Amino acid sequence: MLTDSRSLTALKTRLLAVVLIGATLPGCALGYLTQAAQGQWRLMRARRPIEQVIADPAASPDLKARLRVVQDARDFAVSDLGLPDNRSYRSYSDLKRPYVVWNVVATPEFSVQPQRWCFPFTGCLSYRGYFRESDARRMAAALAARGNDVMVGGVTAYSTLGHFADPVLNTMLRYGDLGLVSTIFHELAHQLIYVRGDSEFNESFAVSVEQEGLRRWLAARGRSVELQDYLARHQSEQLIVDVFADARRQLATLYASTPAPPIDEQRERKHAILSATGEQVLAVERQFKVRSGYDQWISDGLNNAHLASVGTYFDCVPGFQRLLAANGGSLPAFYAAVRKMRGDAAARRALCANAGNDAAITAPGAAPSATSAPVTSAPATAAPGP
Repeated sequence: MLTDSRSLTALKTRLLAVVLIGATLPGCALGYLTQAAQGQWRLMRARRPIEQVIADPAASPDLKARLRVVQDARDFAVSDLGLPDNRSYRSYSDLKRPYVVWNVVATPEFSVQPQRWCFPFTGCLSYRGYFRESDARRMAAALAARGNDVMVGGVTAYSTLGHFADPVLNTMLRYGDLGLVSTIFHELAHQLIYVRGDSEFNESFAVSVEQEGLRRWLAARGRSVELQDYLARHQSEQLIVDVFADARRQLATLYASTPAPPIDEQRERKHAILSATGEQVLAVERQFKVRSGYDQWISDGLNNAHLASVGTYFDCVPGFQRLLAANGGSLPAFYAAVRKMRGDAAARRALCANAGNDAAITAPGAAPSATSAPVTSAPATAAPGP
């Protein structure tokens, strides 16, 4: 473990500062920050340097092989992608559980706009994360009791935006090499550029970096067959994202109808749109012979919160892809262009204007709607997401 007393003392001091800042907030918010600080403390305290784990005779050969992939991807992130060169993802923590946090997403019954929670450091986020699944489900039940559509999704990784040396987690190893490598690129992208209070911009930027980074990593490693498979799968995933985006547009139009239809009629039409959406997603899966990870959502019954969650990660990605192409594929130039938008909300909204959003989906003064993708692949932003 990383047991250097100075490091642990500094960690305690910084986490205590989070709680003290939260002391000016309502009691429920303070309680939330306290669980977040405690969860982060336990995660960081369990770290071991990756080199130490690889050298450990007791560590499994599979774990060592996966961590060597991490080392390779981590070095590539610095040398070829221009991502931060720091202590993040140079250590490993085994949390003995399948997910690091569980995110709660909520929307009103007749809205595709997710509820947002605002806290120190991260700004306002469109999800709220908990280190214990029971806490997340308790929060979701309370929100549902007030008439909201809700979802709870397990998350394999999140970024503290460089405030701490984030470790690789056992939860990140549950998928193949491509999922592991792309997660590292995604989370490092958050450390590179982050806009307080704009979950959609942040997540879509990180997704665009992870996709481009993974493509370059596979090409550089001569893994051409995997690259072709990845590109084919990406095509099917984009079709599914488009299906969800179209459903959000239909629902936004329904909810904005003037005069508003009777409640029972709205519910019936909402159910019809969501049912058709699920069938379309499954049809794409059958056509491409893939499993998207959305099956459980469809089986449980899609709702506004599910659709909103997809948008956070993907709504603005086409805009970022166009921006990268406009800069000749140069990542340094691309990053510079993105940084110019950090303080310009209008420019950020314009980036997404033709990426599957419309005025009905975008709230005044906010970036396009949504939050957390399917539990099989969705990394969270910033701490465990207030």
